[in-house]
Amino acid sequence: MVRNVVISGGGTGIGLAAAHAFAADGDRVLLLGRRREVLEKAAVPGALTYVGDLSDPEVVRGVARFVAEEFGTVDVLVHGAGGTGALEPASASSDPLDRVAHDWTVNFRINTLSAALLTEALRTRLAEPGGRVLFVSSIAAYRGSGSGAYGGAKAALHPYAHDLARDLGHRGITVNVVAPGYIEDTEFFGPQIDPARRERLINDTSTGRAGTPGDVAATLHWLASPAAGHVTSQVIQVNGGAERGR
Repeated sequence: MVRNVVISGGGTGIGLAAAHAFAADGDRVLLLGRRREVLEKAAVPGALTYVGDLSDPEVVRGVARFVAEEFGTVDVLVHGAGGTGALEPASASSDPLDRVAHDWTVNFRINTLSAALLTEALRTRLAEPGGRVLFVSSIAAYRGSGSGAYGGAKAALHPYAHDLARDLGHRGITVNVVAPGYIEDTEFFGPQIDPARRERLINDTSTGRAGTPGDVAATLHWLASPAAGHVTSQVIQVNGGAERGR
């Protein structure tokens, strides 16, 4: 059966790997992102694209209308968008508190609010039974992220996912979170990562290697499969043992 799959942050990294995994099954895929050129270069077979900032309610309303016209029903919703705000304009203020407020606001907006708005806009279109909602969180939700802002924004997805699982479970819809550790070949870490930091992150693992976008995409793909039909309200960590699940 061909499914309709919506993936935010679908132009790069984990979102792109997930898009290829679903497209390989013959599913219809819609890629969402803020940069048109990135989505156009993604080259996911048969994929549709929609450009916009998902933290803007009006943009999300447009996505919902587009989904209604092109798909009707959403079988799988993958929230891969996020980051630390590196693509955002820096704070124009030199005041330390203004900069803290800017950092926390940006991280909440792009990691948490964007996922909540998209979910709420599409919740009535989720297939029932069998719909899947999947959030991409981070190991930083457990061990921090340096500034606190990114880890805090990702951690906020966890209780939201648990609430959604309860709200949507009676419709046969599951909701889960995947929390990756160090994943190479993504914009998040970038090719210029400090070699010493890379070595430390790999040494944190039990597997002795960096994760790949494909590692996370495979977990998302399984959670969206019939085999995971009784798995919901869970946070699945994909980090090579760098952080234990709890």
